Amino acid sequence: MKKTFSLLACVLLAGWMSAAPKIEQVEPLSWWTGMEMPLTLLIHGEDLADAQVSVQQLVKGKVKKGACAGLVATGQHNAESPNYLFVDMNVNQPGTYRITLKKGKKKTSFDYVIAERRAGSKDRKSFDASDVVYLIMSDRFVDGDETNNSTKNTREKANKADVNGRWGGDIQGIINSFDHISKLGCTAIWPTPMLGDDEEAWSYHGYACSDYYHIDPRYGSNELYAQMVQQAHKKGLKILMDMVPNHCGAAHWWMKDLPYQNWINQFPQFTNTNNVFTANYDINASQYDRLLSNRGWFDTPMPDMNLENPDLLKYFQQWAIWWIEYADLDGLRVDTYPYIEKIPGSKWLAAIRAEYPNLNIVGECWTRPAPAVAYWQSGAKNFDGFDSNLPTVMDFPLEEAIRQALENDGSGWGNGLTRVYDAMTMDYMYADVNKLLTFLGNHDMARITDIVKDKDPRRVKLAYVLLATMRGIPQVLYGDEYAMTANGDPNSHSLLRAPLPQGEKVTSSMQDMFDFQSKLFQWRKNEPVLHWGKTMHFLGRNNTYAFFRYNDKEAVFVFTNAAEEPCTIPTSHYAEILSKYNAIGTNPLTGEKVDLNRTDIEVKGLSSVVVKLTK
Repeated sequence: MKKTFSLLACVLLAGWMSAAPKIEQVEPLSWWTGMEMPLTLLIHGEDLADAQVSVQQLVKGKVKKGACAGLVATGQHNAESPNYLFVDMNVNQPGTYRITLKKGKKKTSFDYVIAERRAGSKDRKSFDASDVVYLIMSDRFVDGDETNNSTKNTREKANKADVNGRWGGDIQGIINSFDHISKLGCTAIWPTPMLGDDEEAWSYHGYACSDYYHIDPRYGSNELYAQMVQQAHKKGLKILMDMVPNHCGAAHWWMKDLPYQNWINQFPQFTNTNNVFTANYDINASQYDRLLSNRGWFDTPMPDMNLENPDLLKYFQQWAIWWIEYADLDGLRVDTYPYIEKIPGSKWLAAIRAEYPNLNIVGECWTRPAPAVAYWQSGAKNFDGFDSNLPTVMDFPLEEAIRQALENDGSGWGNGLTRVYDAMTMDYMYADVNKLLTFLGNHDMARITDIVKDKDPRRVKLAYVLLATMRGIPQVLYGDEYAMTANGDPNSHSLLRAPLPQGEKVTSSMQDMFDFQSKLFQWRKNEPVLHWGKTMHFLGRNNTYAFFRYNDKEAVFVFTNAAEEPCTIPTSHYAEILSKYNAIGTNPLTGEKVDLNRTDIEVKGLSSVVVKLTK
C-alpha cells in the first residue's frame, strides 16, 4: 500500500447538533482482506455508547444502494467510558466503506478502507541466523532532514546542546545510511521506536508511546516509514520494528479518558515494578512479588498496560499486525518482554505468529543466568508447561561473558575467556540456539570499547570475531563499527547514544575498525556453516578459547588469544574433529593458507586465527 490512510478514519459530520457525540479516533486505521485476525474497531469520541452501527459501500465517492456485503458489522460492545465503542467487523471485499453511528435522530459517519492483502504476505520471510542486525538509536543516529527536528504538534523541541534532549535523527537519516550499513555487512536494521512519543522531556528514547498508529512527526510520517522499508528491501536490507506492549506514555491520548479503569494497572499511589520477573517461574515466589513484577510501572511517564483486559489484548494484537502488513515489515523486537502479563503476552505473540508463521520476533529478556533467559524462548521445555510464543531471545548471558572476559587481563581462575566457554556450556538449556540474538552491547549499556581493558582496539576486534563466528543472530550497535565511546561517563545513556560519526569525523583508527568488521560480516554472509552449523569448543587455561562451527561438509575453526603474550595453537587437542576435514585451510580475513597439521602455529597476544576447512 502506498498510502497510509492516516485518517482514513476521517470523520464526516452529518448534521449532528452541538450536543451530539463526535468521533476523534478510529483504530486500526485500515484493514485488509484475507487476514486471520478478525477486525474489531476501537472508536473513541464523545457519547458513543450504544450507538447503532451501519455500513455502506462507497463507489466513486458515492454510497452504493442496497445491502453491504463487503464489510459487515457483526457485533458491538461498550466500554466503561461512554466515549468508546468497540465494533466487530466481518471483512469480505476490498473497498472504501462509510460507517455510520446513530443515536436517536442524530448520526455521524467516517470512511474506512479495506485493501486487498499483499500477495505472499502471510508467508513472508524474516530475519534469522544468516543476518546481522544493526541497532539504531533513532533520534541520535543521523539527522537526514533538519526541517522536522521540531514540529508544532509535539511538545519537546530539538536541542542538540542538551545531552538529554532531542537531536534530530530521523527516517531520512536511516535511508541515507543504507549504503553504509550494507557495506558493513549488516542485513537487517532495528531502529528504536519511532511512534509518537509526546513527553515534555526525554522523549528522544521513544519508549513512552503516545500514539500507536502514527510515526512521530519528528522522524517523518507513516508514508515515509513505509517507503523506508521498501527502499531497504531494494538494498537487500530487512527492517524490524521495536514494539512496547508493556507500557504506554503518560501523554497518550487515552490517558485523559481510559476505556476501562483496568486498561492500565493502577495503584493508590505511584508504584514501580519490582523488576523481579523471575517471579514468573520461581516456585518459591509470592503472589505479591509476581503481581508487582507484571503490574508495577516501569517509570512515572510509563503507565503499565494491563493485557489481561481482553479489549486491550485484541487492540495490541491488531496493532502489531497492522504495522507488519502496512509497512511490509520483516520482524519485530519486543521491549521488556517479561514485564508483560505472562499468559496474555503469550496470546499476543500467538496471534501475530498465526498471521505470519515465518515471522521472527526477538524479545528483550534482560536477565541471567541462561536458564532464566531460556524460559522465555518458545519451545522451551518448561516445568510449568508455559510457552511464550517468543521465537528469539536476547543472549544476555553470552554478552556478559564476553564483556567480562575482555574488561581485564583475564588472570585468576574462571576469568578471561573461561567465562565465554562457561556461557556456551549452557546451550542445552535453549530451545533453539540459532534463534538467540547475540550482541556485545546495546543502547542501554556501556559501549564495548568503553568496557574492554584500556579501550584497546585489539580486544574490541577479538570480541567481534567471537560475535561473527559463534551461533546465533549477531547484532551490532550503531557506532561500534567505529569503536565509538561515550566520551565521558560510559554508563550515561545519553552520552553513549551520540550521533554516528560522518565525513571528517571518521578518523583513521575508526576506519580501521570499520574495515575489520566489514570484512568479517561480509564473509559471514556467505558461510551457512556459521548460520546453522553445530559447535564444538575447547578451553585453554592460558586465556585462550577455540571452537569449530561445523556440518557434514565444512567447518570454520576459530582460535582466540585474549592474553597479552603470544601462544601456540595446541592443534593436537582438536584431533577428534580436525581429523574429519582437510586440515589445510584458508584464513578468510587474510587469504593466507593455514596448515592445522602443524604444532608450531603462533598466535600473537590479543589476536585471533580463523580458518575455513573443507572435506
